[in-house]
Amino acid sequence: MYAIVEIAGQQFKVAKDQKVYVHRLQDEEGSKVTFDNVLLLEDGKDITIGAPAIDGAAVEAKVVKHLKGDKVIVFHKKRRKGYKKKNGHRQYLTEIRIESIVASGATKVAKKEATKKEAPKKEAPKKEAKPAAAAPKKAAAPSEDLSKYTVAELKEMAKAKGIEGISSMKKSDLIEALSK
Repeated sequence: MYAIVEIAGQQFKVAKDQKVYVHRLQDEEGSKVTFDNVLLLEDGKDITIGAPAIDGAAVEAKVVKHLKGDKVIVFHKKRRKGYKKKNGHRQYLTEIRIESIVASGATKVAKKEATKKEAPKKEAPKKEAKPAAAAPKKAAAPSEDLSKYTVAELKEMAKAKGIEGISSMKKSDLIEALSK
């Protein structure tokens, strides 16, 4: 059984009892960490792919130690210019041991469902407001809505209103003339 999980901004293929070096985590050594952003889960024969993450799946790990990675030399040179610059870098890492991969039963699923239920309630007033705003657009649209139109569309609207001298007007001038 293995899983592809996102840990500290990177994706890792992990299995039980595997050691993984990840970017430095804030947790203390010896503490247990749960990663619930599981992107893929392979369970013997079945492969489950998340969209983008699998609800209820989690990877539990233990922080073994914090350390620094190998030194990386960064060398810049511009030939025939006498320019050389040498720098070194050691990345801060955390070694974790994967303790278990849970296919279902993570606690954050209930929180996600609750936020999903609240989201349509917030969108409902917006949907009601859009049809009301659609009718005034045809007659006299506010300046915010006019900025979405192209210059050609704005010129056609100006012709329909009977505004003269539109051939030399810029987009901002057309919007100003139409909003009067």
